[in-house]
Amino acid sequence: MILETPRLGLREMTDADLPALRAILHDPEVMVAYEGALSDEESLAWLGRTKQRYADDGFGLWAAVLGETGEMIGQCGITRQRVEDDEVIEVGYLFRRAYWHRGLAVEAATACRDWAFENLGTDDLYAKVRSTNVASMNVAIRLGMTMRRTFTTHYRGVDMPHLAFAIGRREWAARASRAGF
Repeated sequence: MILETPRLGLREMTDADLPALRAILHDPEVMVAYEGALSDEESLAWLGRTKQRYADDGFGLWAAVLGETGEMIGQCGITRQRVEDDEVIEVGYLFRRAYWHRGLAVEAATACRDWAFENLGTDDLYAKVRSTNVASMNVAIRLGMTMRRTFTTHYRGVDMPHLAFAIGRREWAARASRAGF
């Protein structure tokens, strides 16, 4: 395990996780911010990119597994992303619909946020959120992030307005200090 929270473990994904990953990526409601469900081929490519990030960067989206069962119910982790012309370090999160509204995305993303500041030299951690994705906005806000700017991403043939939420190292350290870390 790379990270553990009270209810989850976060670990690198493997080929054996493809069925669980497809259960997430094939759900049109889960993938509404991506303009709909992915195909089998797109899901396989997603896993391939994730594994390449592990090799290139030493991090990526990790499998979020229930601590009590080991079942993969989502993915959460740190990736390099583009916000217009800038490369940023981002925390990303995506969970099976059956596990929404339980605080699991916030729990996993909080652990990833802390890992990023403790292990990477980044001064800012971002969350790229499609402008219509209120649930992901709420996760970013609960991480202490504020909206820094708007931008448009072109994906799957669609121009998608996005919000760049971020938290700086100083804000994170102040939050950690108040929480007694």
